[in-house]
This record gives sequence, structure tokens and C-alpha cells, in this order.
Amino acid sequence: MAEDAPRASNFIRKIIDQDLASGKHHSVHTRFPPEPNGYLHIGHAKSIVLNFGIAEDYDGQCNLRFDDTNPLKESVEYINSIKRDVQWLGYEWQGKPRFSSDYFSALHGFAIELIEKGLAYVDFSDQDSMRTMRGTLTEKGTNSPYRETPVAENLQHFSDMTAGKYKEGECSLRAKIDMSSPFMCMRDPVIYRVRHVHHHQTGDTWCVYPMYDFTHCISDALEGITHSLCTLEFQDNRRLYDWVLNNISIDCHPQQIEFSRLNLEYTVMSKRKLNELVTEGHVEGWNDPRMPTIAGLRRRGYTPTSIREFAHRIGVTKMDNQVEMGILEACIRDDLNENAPRAMAVLDPIKVVIENFAEGSSETLQAPNHPNNPDMGTREVPFTRELYIEREDFRESANKKFKRLVLGKEVRLRNAYVIKAERFDTDADGNVTTVYCSYDADTLGKDPADGRKVKGVIHWVSAEHGVPAEIRLYDRLFQVANPAAEDVFADALNPDSLQIVQGVVEPSLAKAEAEAGFQFERTGYFCVDSEFAAQGKLVFNRTVGLRDSWAKMEQAGDA
Repeated sequence: MAEDAPRASNFIRKIIDQDLASGKHHSVHTRFPPEPNGYLHIGHAKSIVLNFGIAEDYDGQCNLRFDDTNPLKESVEYINSIKRDVQWLGYEWQGKPRFSSDYFSALHGFAIELIEKGLAYVDFSDQDSMRTMRGTLTEKGTNSPYRETPVAENLQHFSDMTAGKYKEGECSLRAKIDMSSPFMCMRDPVIYRVRHVHHHQTGDTWCVYPMYDFTHCISDALEGITHSLCTLEFQDNRRLYDWVLNNISIDCHPQQIEFSRLNLEYTVMSKRKLNELVTEGHVEGWNDPRMPTIAGLRRRGYTPTSIREFAHRIGVTKMDNQVEMGILEACIRDDLNENAPRAMAVLDPIKVVIENFAEGSSETLQAPNHPNNPDMGTREVPFTRELYIEREDFRESANKKFKRLVLGKEVRLRNAYVIKAERFDTDADGNVTTVYCSYDADTLGKDPADGRKVKGVIHWVSAEHGVPAEIRLYDRLFQVANPAAEDVFADALNPDSLQIVQGVVEPSLAKAEAEAGFQFERTGYFCVDSEFAAQGKLVFNRTVGLRDSWAKMEQAGDA
């Protein structure tokens, strides 16, 4: 992957530095362990950058491991999307992708070991009874009537569970820890349950599946992970993580370290809620450009560099907070401002007729692909008698602050000539349809010879050579900063999160490749939509505006 700038230290790196200095570890081995039950989102990107980035910086290793212990919600589609996203972000995992299901036999053996040690038992209580026995945050739990079942009976029950002799929900295997613990996760948690379902990796081999908290720590240990990095909601579960490893016959004991998860304004990070957006039709799919998924951000025009930079800017702490959407948008603006070629597109066209330009003739002008980077070269732009400009760029009259085309006044066409508006036509509703202009043929690339100053510059596209294109103006998906706090979060959806207009783009964009990004001059940053490109349709998605318009609205109290 492309190298990112050196980054400041954080509390995780300090722990690693101490471990290496003390000789506790001689190398660093991390892992990224997503559940294949949905597409990855920007919060996962933070974890990817952290885990893979630390492994790279310390010349260590990072595994990709799928936590596939709940086949009811998992699919190969999600597995493949996760692989694509990690690689697109610029990272490669160590060896082949791992699956928790690779260790099902070992996990089953460790469960038997706990039973043999009197540290696990099969419970036939129903879910409601187990919930009641668990207690509350202020009341201790109570022991299950099955807690003292003899070891031999528990071994037989677990064998029968494994053989498929029990129905789903009829029984479960629980760790025997402490029902009076102040930590709910230590009150005899379920570590195995019955599931008569087909698994995407193991087929119909198993009808008992381990729970996440039992699986995760053992998988880490089996892979030789040194530092198991996870988000703060697993802080209490660290006690269970350590308890399991301390009570089974395994040599490696990784260290779990927690950091704050990403909470981003104007969107949701819950996979359940993201799935609702998809299944209820609020968006067009997991890769809808309004979604905070990596696939959605990619389709919208975000780059791997911008997302890695975002992860670095927000840093790694132990304090939960709400990150401003403007920080993410600033990262992509900074990247595209330096690297995106320029082009011209008219989103709401009205026609301009240059009456003193010969009918039927055209001129090929040269325009720089980037004003500050000559190495990006130039492109040809056809100039003709009839052009399109933005409707908002013409007024019959205006004050001095309006630096565009005004009747009787001049403006410069980007990379072309100075024109003057002489008259205009309107339709039956009074809307301007055509502006008739004259041009100064001696002003290509230079000021008027008589010294008059022309301050305004507008973009344009040849009416004859321009290419029709659908322009999708994406905005923030929600209209409130914290939609997750709403009683019905879907009620906070932004009704203007997508507007579709039919525009005209310069001919150089006709063959632009899928996902290619551009700055449409004076308009914003856009990319070629990959889904529509595959169908042979030219569609551009707005990645982000040239400026943060939401910040101005928030200051004014309008957002």
C-alpha cells in the first residue's frame, strides 16, 4: 500500500513499545476479526487501519479472521465484500483468511475440558428463566437448578447436544463462574448453543455452535495474537476473555486492549440499523453512496488515502465521543484537491449563443487537468458558437458582489474567452432559456488589450460536443447529528439526501473509467458511478462539495 505519513504515538503503541522493550514479546501479531453478517462501515475502517497499521509499523503480522459463529445471519456475500474492502483500503492479511469455524473442533475440545474440570454445565432452563436468574446490575444472580449437575452427566448431555438430540433452545452449555459477580458477563455465560442450521464453511457438520466470547479469545490464542485490539463495549468482557484462557490447556495468552469506537455524526454505525435501512428500502443497498459502509463511500468517490487519513486524524483514545462529519469530508477534499483532475460540467443548463462566432465552426482549446500540477497534462476542450452555462450564473441585473454573467456586462469563460451578455430569451413562465452574447477574440489566455478588468469566471460546455450525463447530488443521509438517539431513527432521514439532475459534461468525460474522480470546476468533487458504468450509463456521484456548506448552516442554526 502507499505509505502514509508517520503518526503520533497513542496509548496502544505505548503498551506495545513497553512489551517489546521488556522482552514480553519479540514481535507484534494483531488481527482484524469481523462478523460476516453485513458490509463493513467506516467504524470498521478505523479498526482496519489500527490493526493492519500497527502490524506494518512494527514489522509484524495481521490476520484477517471471520467470526463466523452465527450462520443464521452470515453469508458468503458478506465474506467477499469484507475481503474487497480490506484490500481496497490498501492492506493484505497474513496468510490465508482465517475463520473461527476453522477452530470448531478445538473449541469443542476446550468446552469438554471445562466440563471435566467442573467449570461448565448443560442448562435446560428456558431463556426467560435464565434471564431472571441472571439478576440485574443492582441485584445478584441466582444459581441455575442445573448448576451442580455431575460432570459425567454434563459430558453426556453435551455429547447429545453435539449429536443433534436436542432441539434449538432446549438447552445450552454455560460456564460455571460466579452468579454474584458485579460483571454481568461473568454470571455463568452461555458458551455453546444448539443450532440446526447449515454453515457456509462447515456445512452440516455441526449442530452446536460456540458463542463469541468463548470463541474469540481461544481463536486469538491459537493464532498467536499478541495484542487483541477491540472497542470499549468489550471492556467488561475482558474478564471473561482472561477467565477462559486461564482455565483451558493453552500456552498463548493474548492481551486484550480496548479503544473507543467511532461514532460519526449524521449517520448510524449499528449493523442492525444499517440493515434496516437496506431491507426497508430507505437506501438502494449496502453500497448506496449515502451509506457509511466502505463500499458506499467507495462508490461515492472516497479514496483509500482519505479514509486512512481520517482514521489517523481522529486518533485512538479510550474516550467515546461523536466525530464531526466535517472531519471526514475535509480528508477527501484535501486528497481530491491535490489529486483529482479538473473538468467542466453544467448541472442546470441554459444556452449561450455567441453571435459573433462563425456558425458551423469550432475551435479546440487546451485546458490544464490541474492548475497546480503541470505533470497531470492538458486536455482538449471544443469551443463552439453555442454553449451551455449554469442557470444560476446569469442574471439580468445584479450588484457588484455577483461575479458572473450579467446583462450588458462581461465575464470570462474558464480556459477560454471573455464574453458579454447582450440580450436573452425566456419561456412562457419567464425562465431564461437562451442568453445571446458577443466574445472578444483577443482574450484567449490574456486580459483585454484595452486594460479593462474582467473579474468573474464561469464554467461552460459546448452545446454541440457536450455529453448528457445523470448527476446524482448526494448529501448526508440524516438531518440530525445523532440519529441513533431518535425514538424512530428512520424519521430523522434527510429527504434531500439524493437529488438527481440531468446535466451536460465536457466530451473528455465520456469515456471516464468507473470510480474515477474529478473536480467539476466551481461545483464540487464527483466520481463515475461504478454500478451504472457497468450498465453502460454515464452517471456521476457527488462526493463532496468544494466547501463545507453544513458548517455554515449549523452556525446559522439551519441544520
